[in-house]
Amino acid sequence: MSETPASPSAGRLTSTQWLICVIASIGFAFDIYELLMLPLIVRPALQELVGAAPGTPVFQMWVGRLFYIPAIAGGVFGLVGGYLTDRLGRRRVLTWSILIYAFSAFAAGFSSSIWMLLTCRCFVFIGVCVEFVAAVAWLAELFPNPHQREKVLGYTQAFSSVGGLLVAMANGLAVSYGPSFPAIQSLLGGTITDPHAAWRYTLMSGVIPAIPLILIRPFLPESPVWAQKKESGTLKRPSIAQLFSPELCRTTVVTTLMFACSFGAAFGAIQQIPQIIPGLPEVKARVKEALAAKPVADKVAQRLESAEFKAQLEGKPEAEQKKLIGAERAKIEGPIRGKITQEVAANVTKVQEVGGLVGRFLLAALAVMIVGRRKLLRIFQIPGLILMPIIFAYCATTSLNLTYLGLFMAGLVTVAQFSFWGNYLPRVYPLHLRGTGESFAANIGGRLIGTSFAWVTATLAATDDIANAPMKLAYTAAAVGCSVYLVGLIASFWLPEPPQEELT
Repeated sequence: MSETPASPSAGRLTSTQWLICVIASIGFAFDIYELLMLPLIVRPALQELVGAAPGTPVFQMWVGRLFYIPAIAGGVFGLVGGYLTDRLGRRRVLTWSILIYAFSAFAAGFSSSIWMLLTCRCFVFIGVCVEFVAAVAWLAELFPNPHQREKVLGYTQAFSSVGGLLVAMANGLAVSYGPSFPAIQSLLGGTITDPHAAWRYTLMSGVIPAIPLILIRPFLPESPVWAQKKESGTLKRPSIAQLFSPELCRTTVVTTLMFACSFGAAFGAIQQIPQIIPGLPEVKARVKEALAAKPVADKVAQRLESAEFKAQLEGKPEAEQKKLIGAERAKIEGPIRGKITQEVAANVTKVQEVGGLVGRFLLAALAVMIVGRRKLLRIFQIPGLILMPIIFAYCATTSLNLTYLGLFMAGLVTVAQFSFWGNYLPRVYPLHLRGTGESFAANIGGRLIGTSFAWVTATLAATDDIANAPMKLAYTAAAVGCSVYLVGLIASFWLPEPPQEELT
């Protein structure tokens, strides 16, 4: 594996180049696989670890924390990782980042408290944030031919959406076959209420895609241009302050803001859909039918008529008796509701990720055809600005079929923008600042600021009216999604056009 990965006049890919592309594609898919776990598992995880009802202030508070606190950790340490990418090399940082989030994802499945889950998710985010920046810089420098570089970056990043599809499938399998899997035991003390919980197996599955990356990526070549300058002693020392020099300040500020808007649409709106779908008529009907089935009804009646439960009610006020009866029903009916909503959420997520996959491939194809980067980005921004309020304020509150269609389009126009930034950022920063500059935009803008919109949406949508909580969340997501799209479109008028020459 010592072949030179590419030359400026590169034609057909060599075997090593193909291996690099395959491993990079797996890496990008694994990144999104890890990040998109949370929307699928947050509802059942909080119900087990916190005991909070969906839609309540306590539930929404923890949803916001689980989305945003790991993003803070990822943003801060991801920036450090970007600096280390410029100092220590792209390949070395890539290898360590994979190890961090692979083992953290596996450990999260053993969480016996909400704090353990939160800590594991923080380490997952740190690894993902570092890996993305290092991988983009590494690929851009391994393929210096401009036309070839655009295609490699575009099509390898497209496999990120495959990661979203895979995690939705993994969650669906965990929901269906979780009871037959081995029971999960606590590693650090504490009680695991449901040792066969699907959300735990979904988290643990994150270690599987890491295996080929850990085995192969350390043996792939380092960035030739970085290694050459490092060996010759001409590699300049990176500095965050240089990002705000007169030559780069506008680039840094605008890309950071726009990256934040791209992530804001994803986390402030799209990733809220698993919490919205329980309010759809079709989902309510499925839940009602399942709860009315004779085995469930008999189990509820048997429990409420049991001597043990009647003894608990004896002598208590009527209001407290109703509360105890409701809690007892919830213990039996809750897992059934959860299984149905998780199955639907997994299916909706699959459709959304197919839309994202189409969007990424469309971006990859258009990137080599459209020279102007502003024009390329607006092909996705303008439709998104129009569609986001329609999708969440109407489709996601009216019909499951319309929600499928709407989430496909939302995924297409939003996820494509992530690939755009992976193609754009390596071209606007010099070699010694490439990792640091990409990391500032992606981690401070995207992970730190952009992901905070999940907390914004969750906080604004908090309510004690449990029955209408999904609808309020849908309207809030519509407002947040539309707002960040508008800000991103306005900011695009100041987005610098990158130079067309080869990377140096």
